[in-house]
Amino acid sequence: MSKPALAFIGTGVMGRSMAGHLLDAGYPLFVYNRTRSKSDDLVARGAVWKDSPADAAREAAVVITIVGYPRDVEAVYLGAGGILAALPEGGLAIDMTTSSPLLARRIAEEGARRGLACLDAPVSGGDRGAREATLSIMVGGDEATFARALPLFEAMGKNIVLQGGPGAGQHTKMSNQIAIASIMVGVAESLAYAKKAGLDPERVLQCIASGAAGSWSLSNLAPRALKGDYAPGFFVKHFIKDMKIALESAEAMQLPLPGLALARSLYEKLSAGGGDDEGTQALLRFYFEGRHG
Repeated sequence: MSKPALAFIGTGVMGRSMAGHLLDAGYPLFVYNRTRSKSDDLVARGAVWKDSPADAAREAAVVITIVGYPRDVEAVYLGAGGILAALPEGGLAIDMTTSSPLLARRIAEEGARRGLACLDAPVSGGDRGAREATLSIMVGGDEATFARALPLFEAMGKNIVLQGGPGAGQHTKMSNQIAIASIMVGVAESLAYAKKAGLDPERVLQCIASGAAGSWSLSNLAPRALKGDYAPGFFVKHFIKDMKIALESAEAMQLPLPGLALARSLYEKLSAGGGDDEGTQALLRFYFEGRHG
């Protein structure tokens, strides 16, 4: 049985690897990215370039998107000549961008009016998880649509959970980002303290990463920062975007989140100092340089 044709929109740090796994799994693949060169390696491997998201969607049974910001999601799905207008009836649209839960529900509602199925399915695991196909995938939508999409998710990730109806995937990702935000502040303060006390931060890390303080960020991001590697597995500017969405969602639910607000303020200082395009581990450099106060 032939596999359905896919359109993959957004072949950046995460999307390029994710699309590559689908290509390796034997799916016919159409690709689009605002910077065409970021899709060149996929085209060289057999993907077909399209000049717009709509052009890609017209020839596909399934569209997968992972773009930058909610405004980008809204534009590619709901804008003039967007994906929902181009995707053939009966098609499936899966947004894997970290975006607004409210927008995810709007897309699902508009898709249903057009005879389309929609899922919101943001991911966690960074560039490494994307490369190794070990992403955690948090899904919002109905069970039948989730079952239809599961083989695609299994090509890209390992921990794949249907969290509830439309928007539930995005709410779950917000929970994930809230936890990471406070953890990153804790990692930075812990190792800044160790350095100030005259300790070797790498030796300290060897001890605390395997104890009760252990976390994914401590084991994977802190070692990068200690080596001076601030290349983005996940951009600071995108993390700030996520924290903004989480704080707005929490405010709508009348839920104060002071820890998240603090983390956002620190990352905004990092951004103002030119850190937008660095990885989130750059917060450690910010602390080591004493620019966090």
